[in-house]
Amino acid sequence: MWIAAIGLALTNFVVILDTTITNVSIPHIAGGLAISPSQGTWTITSYAVAEAITVPLSGWLAARFGTLRTLIWAVMGFGLFSLLCGLARTIEVLVVMRILQGLCGGPIMPMTQTMLVRVFPPEKMTLANAVWAMTAVTAPILGPLAGGVIADNLSWPWIFYINLPVVGLSYLIMAATLGRFENATRRERVDVVGMLLLTAFAGSLQLVLDLGREHDWFESSLIVSLAVVAVVTFLAFVVWELTDSHPAVDLRVLRHRSLAVSLPMMAASYSSLLAMLVMVPLWLQSVMGYAGGAAGQAMAMQGILAVVCAPVAAAMMQRFDMRLVISLGLVITIVTALMRFGWTTDGDFWTFASPQLLQGAGLPMIFIGIMTLSMVDVPQAEFAMAAGLLSFVRTVSGAAGAALATTGWDAATRASRAELVGTLHGVEQAAREVPLTGGGGLALIERLVDAQAATIGSAAVYGVAIIAMVAAMGLVWLMPRAIGTMGSAPGH
Repeated sequence: MWIAAIGLALTNFVVILDTTITNVSIPHIAGGLAISPSQGTWTITSYAVAEAITVPLSGWLAARFGTLRTLIWAVMGFGLFSLLCGLARTIEVLVVMRILQGLCGGPIMPMTQTMLVRVFPPEKMTLANAVWAMTAVTAPILGPLAGGVIADNLSWPWIFYINLPVVGLSYLIMAATLGRFENATRRERVDVVGMLLLTAFAGSLQLVLDLGREHDWFESSLIVSLAVVAVVTFLAFVVWELTDSHPAVDLRVLRHRSLAVSLPMMAASYSSLLAMLVMVPLWLQSVMGYAGGAAGQAMAMQGILAVVCAPVAAAMMQRFDMRLVISLGLVITIVTALMRFGWTTDGDFWTFASPQLLQGAGLPMIFIGIMTLSMVDVPQAEFAMAAGLLSFVRTVSGAAGAALATTGWDAATRASRAELVGTLHGVEQAAREVPLTGGGGLALIERLVDAQAATIGSAAVYGVAIIAMVAAMGLVWLMPRAIGTMGSAPGH
């Protein structure tokens, strides 16, 4: 049972890792393929769009082809296209391989969670979710760190090649342990219209999030057009799926209160987390002058207590109301955001690393709790569909949090800089007193102002994240009460 859990967790880990490991390697990829960095970002966008399209189809794929069979083929495809990504020598080939890799990676996240429910008895489900959830928490943290180390010491194809041994081991474990947990399949007509609407909605939404900052958001006709397509196709998708007799994504699963409430709760908490995960290393490198390795070390502190506290969080959920445990995790995360809110440019490494360390203690309480509590009144026959929707919301909200954080930081920094400049007096006199030649004194003052403005701007982002987490804490108490096991909630 635990060997199966490790295999499923490793599979989930490597897929989530691939969403972030490429980010820091874009300059190396661009140099290796003789393209511009902006072209290199398509390796990120193409993967994210493809993954967002297939995640909510997980329930239909599981019912049509079988959960284990779909998972095995997805893992094999993910490994194959990882290899082909590393072998690509043109940006066109690399983007196509990343799309195919994302199409295979999307179903893996909800499928692994679905298989855990079948393998583990209800009384051990919280511990199983702890193992699985840690992959979702630690992979985005370790991705940039691993990507930087690999790109600096090896070459960019190795960010894809490292997937192969993990995928191979996961395949062997799943093939050896999960065969008897396959579900019966049913042949139903393919909901072509629903799939096309989903593809248009998820693809256009992901492109808005990925390209918005580069194109100045809604000042760009491209972004406006994509946003209109996303809204129209989403509304059409909802109407079609609710009225079709064999929907690709059965939205009727939202009749379960635990799942319906968990989706906005996951969106608020995960977008806040990803916003801070993006902001901290950006601020450390651009304002404090930290090298990528030092910023990565500060970020990696979060993984220490996350791993240590995962079994503690699972044990707490066996004894106490899960809503209390999730709320405690949110309180810890809010405290860390308040610590960052007070950062100044005079801080040392541990000033910046300590909130990351403390935040690791709260993350297992939040995400193990949400993933477990969201399914307490969902029948197992609908679990794959529910897990797919939860994974889809997590994927999209994470992208939204990262995109909005960088955009909000830029806007808040510009506003703060304008305000600071308006309050300065005697700048020319001060510049003359600085013992630098060639106008260096004035340039130094300008850099100081920019640093303070960027610090104030980052505090504004943390403030919005705090508001979102407080909203998530309020949503927790709309969830059904549950202690210990998934079967403890009424209606399961």
